[in-house]
Amino acid sequence: MRRRTPPPPAPLPQRRGVDPVRVRLPASGPWATVREHLVERLSGAAPGAVEAMFRAGEVVGADGRPVAPDAPFEPGMFVWFHRELPEEVPVPFPLHVVHRDEHIVVADKPHFLATTPRGTHVAETALARLRRELGLPTLSAAHRLDRLTAGLVLFTVRPEERGRYQTLFRDRRVRKEYEAVAPYDPRLALPRTVRSRIVKERGVPAAREVPGEPNAVTRVGLVEHRAADGLARYRLVPETGQTHQLRVHMSALGVPILGDPLYPVVTGPVPAGDFRRPLQLLARTLEFTDPVTGAEHRFRSRRVLGAWVDPREWAGR
Repeated sequence: MRRRTPPPPAPLPQRRGVDPVRVRLPASGPWATVREHLVERLSGAAPGAVEAMFRAGEVVGADGRPVAPDAPFEPGMFVWFHRELPEEVPVPFPLHVVHRDEHIVVADKPHFLATTPRGTHVAETALARLRRELGLPTLSAAHRLDRLTAGLVLFTVRPEERGRYQTLFRDRRVRKEYEAVAPYDPRLALPRTVRSRIVKERGVPAAREVPGEPNAVTRVGLVEHRAADGLARYRLVPETGQTHQLRVHMSALGVPILGDPLYPVVTGPVPAGDFRRPLQLLARTLEFTDPVTGAEHRFRSRRVLGAWVDPREWAGR
């Protein structure tokens, strides 16, 4: 098998903890210049934005020197530039570091904070925040946690070790336990293992269950419940990692997680800056054997779910 040549290191520094965009020109095409290709490739950018970047010398090659607006198209050439960061409302909740060593950082993420830059969430993400606050520009995420879910996320310090930690999640050698608050149903027999096939289509907000071989397995248990408000705390242990798996399975059981804007019904978008009624789902524990040091790790989130400790405050009443 032919080994893929790694790309050159980025010649531009990060901005606010965000990497520059790297583009590799295709092997062939109708473009006469690098600029023509980027204008077509970045067609969603504001009119004239690409031309303005070239005039300002903000598109650079592997040597860090600006690429001229009339530079000829070269197949396989790498170029870098910084995207214009979107206006983001800061997530007003702390991001706690629960463990840090020379190989990994484990953070306790709040609700509403995305794990990594994506879409309209770029600088206001756990990764960008940690890079800035810890002074670790090489920090990378070993896995992702939904933006609306709070709890433990594993980051790697050294790029050359990232693959070994990602492999833990790929091979299901990380034990993750979640906690959720949802309605209590005395008719629901627990504990139980839920198995189904879940598909998530690009561009469609909600995932769905379909007939077929199961690809999503979740163990669901009841921790406690109370008669006063009909709520319960549940322990969720995923054996697989499908998108929105826990949320889909809890909804399918008839006890959708409180604060879920997608399940069982997709509601309207929440305005930016509205941090009320967070999804009551928490990545509570993370356990694994460190593939680099051999250490046995067990981390536990100290966060609490608001709908359980103070339902009125969580509901905004």
